[in-house]
Amino acid sequence: MTSHSWILLAAYSVVLLALAIPTGRYIANVMEGKFGLLARIETGLYRVCGVKADVDMGWLQYALAILLFNGLGVLAVYALQRLQVWLPLNPQAMANISPDSSFNTAISFVTNTNWQGYSGEQAMSYLTQMLALAVQNFFSAATGIAVVIALIRGFARHSIKGIGNAWVDLTRVTMWILLPISFVLAIFFVQQGVVQNFDAYKDVQTVEVNKWQEPRLGTDGQPLKDAKGAPVMEDKSSDHQTIAMGPVASQEAIKMLGTNGGGFFNANSAHPYENPTALTNFVQMLVIFLIPGGLCFAFGSMVSDRRQGWTIYIAMFVLFAVGAVAAMTFEQQGNPQFAALGVDQSMTATQPGGNMEGKETRFGIAESGLFATITTDASCGAINSWHDSFTPLGGMVPLVNMQLGEVVFGGVGTGLYGMLIFAILAVFIAGLMIGRTPEYLGKKIESYEMKMTSIAILVTPLLVLAGTAIAVMTDAGKAGIANPGAHGYSEILYAFTSAANNNGSAFGGISANTPFYNIMLAIAMWFGRFGVIVPVLAIAGSMAAKKRIAATEGTMPTHGALFISLLIGVVLLVGLLNYVPALALGPVIEHLVLWK
Repeated sequence: MTSHSWILLAAYSVVLLALAIPTGRYIANVMEGKFGLLARIETGLYRVCGVKADVDMGWLQYALAILLFNGLGVLAVYALQRLQVWLPLNPQAMANISPDSSFNTAISFVTNTNWQGYSGEQAMSYLTQMLALAVQNFFSAATGIAVVIALIRGFARHSIKGIGNAWVDLTRVTMWILLPISFVLAIFFVQQGVVQNFDAYKDVQTVEVNKWQEPRLGTDGQPLKDAKGAPVMEDKSSDHQTIAMGPVASQEAIKMLGTNGGGFFNANSAHPYENPTALTNFVQMLVIFLIPGGLCFAFGSMVSDRRQGWTIYIAMFVLFAVGAVAAMTFEQQGNPQFAALGVDQSMTATQPGGNMEGKETRFGIAESGLFATITTDASCGAINSWHDSFTPLGGMVPLVNMQLGEVVFGGVGTGLYGMLIFAILAVFIAGLMIGRTPEYLGKKIESYEMKMTSIAILVTPLLVLAGTAIAVMTDAGKAGIANPGAHGYSEILYAFTSAANNNGSAFGGISANTPFYNIMLAIAMWFGRFGVIVPVLAIAGSMAAKKRIAATEGTMPTHGALFISLLIGVVLLVGLLNYVPALALGPVIEHLVLWK
């Protein structure tokens, strides 16, 4: 790593911590109803909606409310896509989206995945972007935060069946956490040059004739391939360019804050209208981790033991820092085959000799590698560089980040409840080692909690590995591969890893907007989201009903260096070992071939 990379990582870490602590305190106060004025404003809204705010829900009732809320969201997003040609705010007269693509996108944005098999500026009207996609950016993020708050209440309460009111939690998260911060961020992005308008697209003449190559498509819409399996390319040129417009800044703010990741434009945060400057790039990286980091401290506050919040935060940060150093280091090494040919890979004075393929020159290697690490740690899915163009090991870092279960800060809410699930597993393993009933925060961990923990941990690897296996064994799955060999396999593995872990980023190079991938990935996204949420809420209900046990000399402390080390070890061993054979078939083989 260069000195620039170390300074960037250090600056990011310091600023993140400085912002996460007060954010966590604010979140805890909001969710505990400590702001009387906000509660009075909410009362009128609850009365209009017929919500009984004082009713404390059991875990099953809470889970059903969450499923109903998100199920209605799927229907709304699907309908808006299928009807957009007849709806207002469509200056480019965008056609209706196909049924399979609409289904995939609806599931994607409701589950906080934001996987995009379409090109936003070529497919979605302004109304669809705002009313369907941006609105679900708020609601899906609110769902994740509400669920983790319910789990925290399970640890904080004792001898109580209720874990809170889902409607109240969703309202408070949306109105008092997500909306105010997003508003401030949107104003900042507009000031920096992010577009926010309802204008029609601009057609302009370019200074030079642009020439490029793209795969030739067959009658089925898929790339044609030659006898060796490589795509058949055709030359293209143009002296005009269409400049897309739209309400971008408002969507960009919640896209990052809610760890959604779905870009207004196909190029996502590599597009200058979404991420125009080095400052916006740094702020976007901060915003991705802001709420996940803050929730660690909210957890410590709500369970009345701030050491617990610090323990989770440090464990997450260590895993993040290791991944960030690895990604930036691997990308800094560059491509050895280019070096052997005497090709100068240097692009700037601060990024000497590295792999600049697929990266924006206004960001460079360090900012791209750090962004890729953060966005895949946080289940965000936004990208400012093309992960498909990373070196094999550099591209493996984002892949591994997701395969850990998106618990390294993770998505808003999802990262913390995922890490708490691993904490429960860690104390269970420790209890077996010393022959004592495991306890966490004064609650006994028994067979029921371990069954739910097992489901929550194993559901995503099952979806990823089974989905990848089906794709590589079927013609419909293999038809989307543009890069044969180990890299093409990595693209499929990345797609299902991203979908099941609700990340949404893509390796690229795979034609995923087909009925096969739209349906398969939608299934992975839905069960990857709610197949974890339901057992988490079941654990919350079980823990809330338990009596709190006083700590004794035999109680294992769940804070300090020993427990942090144990927690990190469990995340790596249990979370990652499921994928080692799959990784060996993809990025590991590609690395060995590249450096042979």
